[in-house]
Amino acid sequence: MPQEPAFRASLAALSEFFIGDKTMHETLHRVAEAIVRAVPSAEFVGITMMSHGKPHTGVFTDPASPQIDQAQYDNGSGPCLAAFRTGQTYRIDSSLHDTRWPEFNRACLDHGILSTLSIPLTVDSQTNGTLKMYSASETAFTDEDRRTASLFAAQAAIVLSNAFAYWGARAQSEQLERALNTRAVIEQAKGIIMSTMRCNADQAFRVLVVQSQRENRKLAEIAAAIVRQTTHRP
Repeated sequence: MPQEPAFRASLAALSEFFIGDKTMHETLHRVAEAIVRAVPSAEFVGITMMSHGKPHTGVFTDPASPQIDQAQYDNGSGPCLAAFRTGQTYRIDSSLHDTRWPEFNRACLDHGILSTLSIPLTVDSQTNGTLKMYSASETAFTDEDRRTASLFAAQAAIVLSNAFAYWGARAQSEQLERALNTRAVIEQAKGIIMSTMRCNADQAFRVLVVQSQRENRKLAEIAAAIVRQTTHRP
């Protein structure tokens, strides 16, 4: 396999990634940089992901990548979108002569790009992104480059999948923690109201609801204010 030392070194770097101590962007950017080292034919790399149902180039090693990709996002058609939707790899050997995606090829030519390779980042039949490689030379990506890139993309896909899983779980955990904290504050406020007004728990909660509606503020904010006032009372 060509460039095997660089390939193995990049894979080794990926294996050392720990998603938890980095943002998703930082992790994926390191993935993109590692791919450039592993596949010298690629002058720069981008990664397409979906955000709120819309594609965007969230990670790139050169600002030309998102500029080129925008043509296919605007048109809804292009090799990286096709790779994302079908799970297949797409190679353009010449932006001058390929006829499948004219708008994308035109954008490539405007930036001096003559060939591209788009590989889906798929784990367990779930595609979370597309790796795109760009070259200023025609037929830059050989079959061997494609095989090497596919092997590397498989590892990168695991990193991406783990990143999504980690940050998704972390977001859920943070939401749960906020919910528990909110509930705790509300219960504290109810206790204060019950003690002050000599009422039961349901009546205390109703007091909070009425005040929330009257002041057009969230119930949790009302509860927090009551707890603060009581805590800071001399």
